[in-house]
Amino acid sequence: MTRRLRRRALSLCVATIVSGLPVVDVAHAEPARPPIEAWQRSTSVRLSADSSLTDVDTVSADEVWAVGQQQIWDVWENRGAVGRWNGTAWTEVPIRDVSGAGPLRSVSAVSASQVWALGDGHDGLPYLGRGDASGLDRVRVPGMRAGDWFGGLEARTDKVVAAGSRDGKGLILTGQNGKWTFQQTEEKGALYAVAGPFAVGDTGKAPLVMRQVDGKWTAMALPPIPGGYLRDIHVDGKRAMAVGGVYGRPGVVEPLVLTWNGKRWHRAELPRSRARLYGVTGDGKGRFWVSGYDPDHESEAYLLRYEKKRWEIIRGGPDDARGSVRLQAVTYLPGAGGVWAVGHVVDANDRYTDVVEAFARSSAK
Repeated sequence: MTRRLRRRALSLCVATIVSGLPVVDVAHAEPARPPIEAWQRSTSVRLSADSSLTDVDTVSADEVWAVGQQQIWDVWENRGAVGRWNGTAWTEVPIRDVSGAGPLRSVSAVSASQVWALGDGHDGLPYLGRGDASGLDRVRVPGMRAGDWFGGLEARTDKVVAAGSRDGKGLILTGQNGKWTFQQTEEKGALYAVAGPFAVGDTGKAPLVMRQVDGKWTAMALPPIPGGYLRDIHVDGKRAMAVGGVYGRPGVVEPLVLTWNGKRWHRAELPRSRARLYGVTGDGKGRFWVSGYDPDHESEAYLLRYEKKRWEIIRGGPDDARGSVRLQAVTYLPGAGGVWAVGHVVDANDRYTDVVEAFARSSAK
């Protein structure tokens, strides 16, 4: 052995003895993994007692909107809530309607001057509102019936689409050029969310995905998933991701994610957990985030991140005094490099507090 090789072998042996760990030649070490999102902080819109947020949408990092409800347990005082982040603080936005809005389930922000919200009205009809930072006004839709139910909406500059159910079948409401039209699907079930050409929900027995083709909504072929359901969807160009769960044994729900590659839907393989999945968002570059609740770590905020065929679980800081953290929806903040998830915390006395969990890029390698 040459003197140079003996010297290298000796240095490796010494390093091993000193560290107590096997030495890895740097030239053959795995490259450092890129930083991932990390939990940053927990805040609140500071709504009244027993409040929850159910959806969130972003115009910019300085224009974020969230909706939900307050006074959940009070039948007479229960009412919808709208919150706006202006880059510095959250403020509650008034709902201008004499009949009032009940629980709100969906929000879609086109711009700072055009924000739409959807939920229940106190008059027995679905509530659809439009407004800005000064307040929301109710939009009356001809043909709306008592008993109609809507779970989600998507708004654009010149078009609004809402998904729900009527008489046990899926229902699509479309508003364009001042005209409103209803299309009831042939499939039984309900639709909970809509994005681009897709609307998702379930038939009561299996997941349901509807697609708009030539102005008509039709059911799509899916992998067989008995007991499955979908609650949210995000479209990223030719790709899409839908999230929900699968009912198994009583009280047991398995997380479910379906991905669309432009040709067919596939069931994703997820990290093993008992998490409930509620919301999904993306950055338009192939990265997706899924919000939910993990009963095995219930005091920690829970988020799934997907990029380059790899899933990461991101958890918030544990705080046993808070209770159970359940994140109902998530949105990507363009330019800010992070995501915000909204929902509620349930304490030991079943009291609800609205919560906003912020996640941002970590410098950790």
